[in-house]
Amino acid sequence: MRTGQRQISILVACERKMDSELFSQALNQHAGFHVVACATSVSDVLLSVRKTAVDIALISTALEDGALSGIMAMQKLQETCPSVKGVILFERAEAHLIVSAFRAGARGVLCPTRDGIEKLCRCVDRVNDGQIWASSTELLQVLEAFAQSAPPRIVNAKGARLLTKREEQVVRLVEQALTNRQIAERLHLSEHTIRNNLFRIFDKLGVSTRVELALYAATASKRVLPPALDDSDTRANTRPHLFDEHSSVQ
Repeated sequence: MRTGQRQISILVACERKMDSELFSQALNQHAGFHVVACATSVSDVLLSVRKTAVDIALISTALEDGALSGIMAMQKLQETCPSVKGVILFERAEAHLIVSAFRAGARGVLCPTRDGIEKLCRCVDRVNDGQIWASSTELLQVLEAFAQSAPPRIVNAKGARLLTKREEQVVRLVEQALTNRQIAERLHLSEHTIRNNLFRIFDKLGVSTRVELALYAATASKRVLPPALDDSDTRANTRPHLFDEHSSVQ
């Protein structure tokens, strides 16, 4: 329960209105949640976030517009309202769909029929707090796919590089899920130097975990970052390992 805190405003989007209503009823039983809108199509999603303040958007892969229209809705949502944090809801987890969800801008993925309402509520809380929500297996699938992409070139709104060439090398190896020791061996540097590089990278990009870093890098060719990012509260939670608990990476 989020005692003394503002309720989290939630948009639920499913192909069938009845499904959205069922999710809404379950989520509204949580003291910290308030479902402010339901949607069944891409246009409904975009209209809802324009009319109502939304913190979290829970979007099923399938909407009225088609089998994968939920992922399209997520991408359009991130283009128009990037402050809304999105979670893609799967009927079944498939590797290529998970990768597509994160590329579209999702901050989490979850299969409600497999994980249940309790985990869905935890997912909403964690994503609202700025964390990534996915199982270790799902994140490995994402990182393996991202490892095949071009080397990251992360720039700000003016097109200036935010990272040095050495830092970009480190990011590339993080994308490949290498540990600090493995990165140090690959670059012929000390682990201490690699840790310092990672702290500087986190600070420059405003991320707090290796997974968030990999996700940022993987989408760097599709978007730019603002000139300044300040997320000192989450930076203090930086951990040295790639994954944390099964359900959340901190």
